Amino acid sequence: MALKGKKVIQKRESFWRWLRWGMLVILVIPLLSLSMSALPTLAQTDLKLPSPDLQQKQPIQPEPATPASPSAPGLNDPQEFAAFIDQFFKEEMPKEHIPGAAVSVVKDGGIFFTKGYGYANVEEQIPVVADRTLFRVASLSKLFTATAAMQLYEQGLLDLNADVNQYLPDFRLENPYSEPVTAAQLMMHTDGTTKRRIGIAARTAAEMEPLGDYLANHMPPVVWKPGELYSYSSHSIALLGYLVERLSNTPFAEYIDRNVFQPLQMRRSTFLQPPPPELAKDLAVGYQYQSGKFKPVPFLYLNIAPGAAMSATATDMANFMTAQLQNGRDNNTDILKPETVQLMHEQHFTHHPKLPGTGYSFRERLENNIRMVGHLGSLRGYSSSLTLMPDRNIGIFIGSNSFGGIHEKLLNRILDRYFPVANEAPPIESALSSAQLDRFTGTYRDLEYPRDTFAILSAPFERIHIKQSSDRKKLLVSTPGLFFMGNAPKIQLVPMEQLLFRRANDDAFAAFGEDAEERITYGFNLLWPKIGAYHRVSWYETIWVQFGLIAFCAVIFLSAAIVWPIAPLIRRLQGEPFQVERRFSEAWLLSGLIGTLNLVFLIGFSLSLWLIGVWKIVDFIGNKEKKLNRRDIFPPRYCC
Repeated sequence: MALKGKKVIQKRESFWRWLRWGMLVILVIPLLSLSMSALPTLAQTDLKLPSPDLQQKQPIQPEPATPASPSAPGLNDPQEFAAFIDQFFKEEMPKEHIPGAAVSVVKDGGIFFTKGYGYANVEEQIPVVADRTLFRVASLSKLFTATAAMQLYEQGLLDLNADVNQYLPDFRLENPYSEPVTAAQLMMHTDGTTKRRIGIAARTAAEMEPLGDYLANHMPPVVWKPGELYSYSSHSIALLGYLVERLSNTPFAEYIDRNVFQPLQMRRSTFLQPPPPELAKDLAVGYQYQSGKFKPVPFLYLNIAPGAAMSATATDMANFMTAQLQNGRDNNTDILKPETVQLMHEQHFTHHPKLPGTGYSFRERLENNIRMVGHLGSLRGYSSSLTLMPDRNIGIFIGSNSFGGIHEKLLNRILDRYFPVANEAPPIESALSSAQLDRFTGTYRDLEYPRDTFAILSAPFERIHIKQSSDRKKLLVSTPGLFFMGNAPKIQLVPMEQLLFRRANDDAFAAFGEDAEERITYGFNLLWPKIGAYHRVSWYETIWVQFGLIAFCAVIFLSAAIVWPIAPLIRRLQGEPFQVERRFSEAWLLSGLIGTLNLVFLIGFSLSLWLIGVWKIVDFIGNKEKKLNRRDIFPPRYCC
């Protein structure tokens, strides 16, 4: 009997030892998971950046050996062009579920074409009219903010290469590096900051924050060495707009209206939110297509107004394009000096000499042997693009009241029809061994993801995977399809040089960067032709490790939640009386409560994102943040 009792005691001690370790795991594993996710942020200052030879500043010139096709019509016949655009929208609007759109094209200092399509208001059947209907043009706003900054540069009020902190009396940009952040870097998005989303939009005009107050509390810190990498952020241009406001002693929207809109006779354009009554009635309603219907989206009152808040008509945008192409002059009025316009358009930064780079807010695009500069705009319910061909004196604006890629599709059609290139010799490829290709394989994360807050949990949604192709001669870029926002295609990279590849699907280039120890650390332009960078992540940051930790934690939480009611049954099976020992009841209850609450959070938060919608939750958190002074959590994909 004594031996039997001793065994029972040993079993009991073993059981409670297991329970104590289980409770420890319950508390430690979640913290470990979050800590591992945060490690990249904590290590930012120790990262070694690409070698200087990748930071070329010479403009990329189109290949002279690739002439235009002899049969290329060019933009010469407005009537033929109108028929082509009419047919495009007739086919694509129902296919792509586009409620309305407008196009304006300028050439040789005048309007070549402008027209509206579809409806500005589907419910009231109000048609789009090119010279009356306003569209929210989102990030095209950045071109106007940069134009204003360059006006102050001409006046000697803004030094493009000076530390921006010297212009900020109320707050300072957090920068741990000795290299200062400059106004030029803000325009090129090489200032070292990244995206921040929570709080960028308010539900009403009354809830919007003054620009300076908002930036003082929400400006992302510098996490990359200034001047080394391109990382797109609307907050960079918002800060530039605040410099315009401070140095001119004029509210930003008023400055733009007085010094850009009025001189260019852009009478139906505004940065005010909402637009003034005389313009608000003609603002196209933003839509999203759901369940076979167009559903209006709420008006977003953006706290980052200089980066995304502008509304304009297609004809007003034509006036701006004309001024940019005519060295700063339109309607016999100069808004910039010719040399300043050239300075805005020329390339000041690129990750690799053969990749497109960026000027001052104007980003390069290389296609059909044409160097173009411009910008894209995306806002929930709206999308737009502005493209300049300086060598051909042509500008193209496309705006729509839906969030989609209709502008990209139309621009590609225009380029292929009117500016095709003759058949060219295939580029010379470089054969790399399987071992050499293996240097580039791994998981990469977009530099632009939010960090230094709970938003770091969104990191798995910003990743791509690179592996060798089945023939061991190329690289294959893929995205985690279930989680990736954007439906990016799989892309094959064909080696051209040691660190240069060609994307097989569009013949554009992609490149990689090494650190000081010649380890592949960065990937550039891996998915899209536009400038962009990806950082290679460590094994513990891969999506399967992160989701594996979450799954493991969920199992632990579940076991903790159910162990309290079944503990008496376990003791009964061990041959003990069916009762709860008082000295352990509190620990059992606490562990069960913690596990249950964690399960409720994991399941409830996921369901809320699905049922309520990310943008509504973010909007709610953003408004609460004003009172709590919190930072980002999960970044919505609805702006800029």
